[in-house]
Amino acid sequence: MFGNLDYSTLLKAVEQNDSPVYVYDAEKIILQYKRLVSAFKPIDIKIKYACKALNNSAILKLLKNEGSGLDTVSINEVKLGLRAGFAASEIIFTPNCVGFEEIQEAVNLGVHINIDNISILEQFGSVYGNSVPCCVRLNPHILAGGNNKISTGHIDSKFGISIHQLRHVLRVIKTHNMHINGLHMHTGSDILDSGVFLQGAEILFDAAKDFPDLQFIDFGSGFKVAYKPNDITTDIEELGKALGDRFIEFCKEYGRELELWFEPGKYIVSESGYFLVKANIIKQTTATVFIGVDSGLNHLIRPMLYDSYHHITNITNPEGKERIYTVVGNICETDTFGWDRKLNEVREGDILCFHNAGAYGFTMSSNYNARFRPAEAILYNGNIYQIRKRETFDDLIRNEIEFTSF
Repeated sequence: MFGNLDYSTLLKAVEQNDSPVYVYDAEKIILQYKRLVSAFKPIDIKIKYACKALNNSAILKLLKNEGSGLDTVSINEVKLGLRAGFAASEIIFTPNCVGFEEIQEAVNLGVHINIDNISILEQFGSVYGNSVPCCVRLNPHILAGGNNKISTGHIDSKFGISIHQLRHVLRVIKTHNMHINGLHMHTGSDILDSGVFLQGAEILFDAAKDFPDLQFIDFGSGFKVAYKPNDITTDIEELGKALGDRFIEFCKEYGRELELWFEPGKYIVSESGYFLVKANIIKQTTATVFIGVDSGLNHLIRPMLYDSYHHITNITNPEGKERIYTVVGNICETDTFGWDRKLNEVREGDILCFHNAGAYGFTMSSNYNARFRPAEAILYNGNIYQIRKRETFDDLIRNEIEFTSF
């Protein structure tokens, strides 16, 4: 089968939580974390888990216990990290297009600040001078990633400060006597070629010569995981050897050792996740056999937003005769999870499993069509634990204020 968990465990999760439900395998998360750290030995890399991928406090605490730090992109993610027990010094804050007030709030909370545009850099320098260190996010103008919506380092991207504006950046820093303690880049997601990282590394290494007080260089992430059986993935060990050796060499050129940071999200949690849904109806038209499930793009939007592939299995009838189906949701939109999928025969009431659903599943979910967001559960030490309740009608109307002027 595709994935780590046996079907009986997943069916037990449905029995305990009903469907739909997200289930995360803690053992797989820990395995991915340790594999990444091991790949860069002897360098003691610093992992800052990108919590936008999956921010349930149980997952954050699990990774904190393994020694991870946290990458955050909003002030509320910072607060989630602090609530989960991360020290402020373990958190980096890399927002995009936020107001300066949010930056100041993060400064007051004591986390690392990462700045990705010149306007905020100037404001930061004007207010804090060299009293508060910050990191600078550079855009290396490298086109990388599996989809243009998740490619963040190319010339038309809104992310980062163009490497071609480096001289302007240096003037701002000099004018305000700023303390720059880190350089950062993130080229995109689903990157296969380790040469992309090496290309970006040389750009950052060259830029670092103009920053004498660095503590770390942060390469973001973007490592590709398997979405299909036998899918091609990033060779972490190959990357670790090549980039690690070059980083050690660069530190000698720089004159002292720096910290090497990464911000993986999907790489750590994606393959740990299973999204379990129930087949509500089997609907045959003149051209297609549809499986309509008790979920939709409100719970898993990636197939509609990114044309992403999630392997689907019928875990209720795994030995059934294979047939061709199109799997769709119950939202009043065309919310197709998978066209023309070969599945073991599906009957109404069967439980289907979407694999590789740990990243950007629940965190991108919504209440569209006034539907509840699903429950979440974790498999830890052989037991299933609920880590988020399914929403109720009270949750939908909790923040409404009754209007009585009609």
